Amino acid sequence: MNWILEYLPEAEDDLKKLDGSIRPQVVKGIRKVLQNPLPKEKGGYGNPLGNKGNNNLTELLKIKFKRIGIRVVYKTVQIPEKNIMKVIVVSARSDNEVYDLAGKRRKENRL
Repeated sequence: MNWILEYLPEAEDDLKKLDGSIRPQVVKGIRKVLQNPLPKEKGGYGNPLGNKGNNNLTELLKIKFKRIGIRVVYKTVQIPEKNIMKVIVVSARSDNEVYDLAGKRRKENRL
């Protein structure tokens, strides 16, 4: 199954703001997950999110880059003609900040 990678404009900005030494690692990790972005229980690489704090992040998934302290939150969209991995947030993992941002962007973009 082929997947198309898309970023919210805000997520593209997040990626551009990363330190130049970290950005290539994150891009490489996202491309690896793009091979199969489905949840782990379906044989993919994604870690499902549920409720985090006051945010309902059901149907969203995350990638953790533990060594560099970055998390990527994304959603998979499967429609008859396409399979899309849409990146919502690329951010340092400080407390629930990443999840708050993901919840906000999800509402704003109706994801």
